[in-house]
Amino acid sequence: MNLSLPRLTISAPHRSSGKSTVTIGLCAALSARGLKVQPFKKGPDFIDPMWHEAATGRPSYNLDFYMMGAERILESFQRRAKGADISVIEGNMGLYDGMDIEGTDSTAGLARLLKSPVLLVIDCYGMTRGIAPLVNGFRDFEPDTEIAGIILNKVKGARHEKKLREAVERFCGVPVLGALPHREEMGIRMRHLGLVPLREEEGLLPVISEMRDIIAGNIDLDRIIEIASSAGALPEAKHENVVIPKPVVRIGVAMDRAFTFYYPENLEALRAAGAELVPFSPINDKTLPEVDALYIGGGFPEVHMEALEKNASMRKAVKDAADAGMPIYAECGGLMYLCAGIVWEGLMCRMAEVFPYTIKMSKRPAGHGYVLLRPTGEGSWPVFADEIRAHEFHHSSIERLGEDAGFAFRTLRGRGIDGTRDGVTYNNVLAAYTHMHSAGTPGWAPAFVDLIRKTAIGKAKGVY
Repeated sequence: MNLSLPRLTISAPHRSSGKSTVTIGLCAALSARGLKVQPFKKGPDFIDPMWHEAATGRPSYNLDFYMMGAERILESFQRRAKGADISVIEGNMGLYDGMDIEGTDSTAGLARLLKSPVLLVIDCYGMTRGIAPLVNGFRDFEPDTEIAGIILNKVKGARHEKKLREAVERFCGVPVLGALPHREEMGIRMRHLGLVPLREEEGLLPVISEMRDIIAGNIDLDRIIEIASSAGALPEAKHENVVIPKPVVRIGVAMDRAFTFYYPENLEALRAAGAELVPFSPINDKTLPEVDALYIGGGFPEVHMEALEKNASMRKAVKDAADAGMPIYAECGGLMYLCAGIVWEGLMCRMAEVFPYTIKMSKRPAGHGYVLLRPTGEGSWPVFADEIRAHEFHHSSIERLGEDAGFAFRTLRGRGIDGTRDGVTYNNVLAAYTHMHSAGTPGWAPAFVDLIRKTAIGKAKGVY
């Protein structure tokens, strides 16, 4: 069976061309027309999908060759796109950039896999006629990649726009779908991982309305909808129907300004494995909710470390739970919170002290990119994969690690904690710099829930 799923991919010749701004504004503008817009983001990314979700009201899902592979990308895309009127996929890096010299893992490779037309966002600052060879080069480099339209960005006025349009129309034969004025990035603030997380500063929400209005006023939305609807039918991928069972365990999920990095696929996988998810705030809540385990994801705890330190009762509750044997899974920011303290810009703030290590922030990334892990079998956590393909991006490292530290993983690629290992363990706690993605590591969620069920303590025995 073939599926007709209207879709398009937003890309650019290089980073910082404006594709995130265009994607967010386009999602909002299409949603304002009453369309159900399903967003996606290529590559590992937590932050852009938050903005996509705010613009559409629908979770945004990552599509990543390294972590997921082509078959799971197709399955994930189709499952989510079926319930939408149009899908918008934001690429990463430049259109043809990737690890593979053949480009199989590039945004263009993803567009070809999904048979998706591409809209190319071009930063036109300081450019006029020179846009033509740029467009032709991108159009012809891999002819199977369909560049269906051009969006001109950072245009300095009507005269500049006229010259750009004439050059593209005269020499390229690719339609120009709109031109965006040169201006500041509409209030979006950046941090070392990209955009500031929207769940961290909801005061940024009005920026989406501004993006929507600029896109709606300067882009041919009708033509974009036509292009998306022209995408060829996809053979239906094989997938299992996901049935959410009655919960058998309760997992407290740290969700506040400090902890915002969660793949929706991971949360969905935990529910499918039999978990009820209970949000809590390490910043605001005085104690833990009635749960059997904790999931503390990534984020920017260093930005909020004074507020985290101030909540001493929560820090003690988390340490007491770990000491008593509560299963806890923590990633990156969660690892930082479980350590003794964080040092940043000359200030030291105490954290939960589950591990006796000190976290030191750095200006440059300590670990950045894809990782490949092999389980060591140490600790109480079950081995849920022979090898794990995941990613890391952290501006911190552990000081005074100690020779007695136990590790759940050996790093075959990436830095992890010390260059060769990741995932420190204590009782039923596993804390790593690595970010897992359940679509690439499907055994993770069932293993976590199974560990919780088998743990001979918890709410049922009155420990918590």
